Amino acid sequence: MSKREEFMEVVNTFKTVSPSITDVQRRGLLSQAVQNYGLSIEEASEILISLGLIVGQELNYFEVLELSIEELQNKSVTDIANFVDASHSRLYSASLRAGGLPRSDGRSQEQWRNVLNEARDTLIDPLKRREHIAFLQNHVDKPELEVENTPAPQRTGLEVTPSQELRFHTLPEEYDLPADMVFIPAGEFQMGSVDKETDETSISTISVSLDGYLIDIYPVTNAQYKTFLDSNSQWSKNNIPSVLHDGNYLETWLGKSYPRGKADHPVIFVSWYAAMAYAQWIGKRLPTQVEWEKAARGGVDGQNYPWGDHINLELANYGMHIRTTTEVSKFPANEYGIYDMVGNVWEWCLSESYENSTHQHSDMTAVEISEITNNFLKVKSSRIVRGGSWASSERATRIAYCGWAAPNSTHYNYGFRCVKEIGI
Repeated sequence: MSKREEFMEVVNTFKTVSPSITDVQRRGLLSQAVQNYGLSIEEASEILISLGLIVGQELNYFEVLELSIEELQNKSVTDIANFVDASHSRLYSASLRAGGLPRSDGRSQEQWRNVLNEARDTLIDPLKRREHIAFLQNHVDKPELEVENTPAPQRTGLEVTPSQELRFHTLPEEYDLPADMVFIPAGEFQMGSVDKETDETSISTISVSLDGYLIDIYPVTNAQYKTFLDSNSQWSKNNIPSVLHDGNYLETWLGKSYPRGKADHPVIFVSWYAAMAYAQWIGKRLPTQVEWEKAARGGVDGQNYPWGDHINLELANYGMHIRTTTEVSKFPANEYGIYDMVGNVWEWCLSESYENSTHQHSDMTAVEISEITNNFLKVKSSRIVRGGSWASSERATRIAYCGWAAPNSTHYNYGFRCVKEIGI
């Protein structure tokens, strides 16, 4: 059996569970195709399409649950959840009663129930529901749909205020928005904390680039980093110069292979130098600490965390409760649609640490950014890390909290994400 045929067997096995997959699952399958079966991304994508495995969001989940957008408009979060749950329960029960009777759309009843579950989970979550409506507006030939103005969810039972409405911002028409990034608009925001604790930035009004910028939706994953290593063997575990790490670089990897089952987990044990090299290779760079904090706040000033002033285990991976990293899509996004801005892994920033820098209350200039990115291998001073990790305390996962480390540090919970200036 050829490698192509072996991969097709894997896809068909996946398809027996559900004919639709999430985008994270799609990327995982593509990663397997490249790593385990020697296929190109294009070949693997063609196989997914030819075998009828589709990204779940190509379905209209309103139609799946026999609902309309209009009947959910202007209703509270609780009322919408009740509507969705009632429709889901009715259709799920009907599928159970159907036993092994095949459906006219070719799905088994078990596959259909998986689709019903995906639809329920998407439409109950205000952020996912808005994203789905935006998808339908752009890809389905239907009359124009109106997005409801219900507030974003508070999964802890915390009070929802009007200031927490989801903030969607549109990239200027002359630019294309990459699928794995979101646009952060220009403008002022309140950086730091009013009730400042140790190692936190003090409150100040900061302004970012007149053009805004793009930032990765997720931290860089193991699968993404492996793609970088496959094209840049000088940065592999066995080849990286000793001056660019402290001896623990990619400690849990075996050669160019990341730990089994962790394709969609953030890459860890990477130095600042390695993060910079990856970012340059992919046409991006690391965020300044100002860019990182503006994105983390999701357009809402004055909060300790992206969702409010409190944290719990349903919102982030922190406090050694899980004792390892989790996949990058496990916890809810902030109001910009960005995941894991606090918890899971500390994220390297471009900025120099405060002990060596005057940038605690201002952003870096374009000249300073260019100087560092063009000469990053010569950098010796400590760099900022933000966001806390799976092992961090509640205090260390506050948005305003700031850590730093030597650029050659490779820690078990250091990762990164990238930004891109628009127009570049």
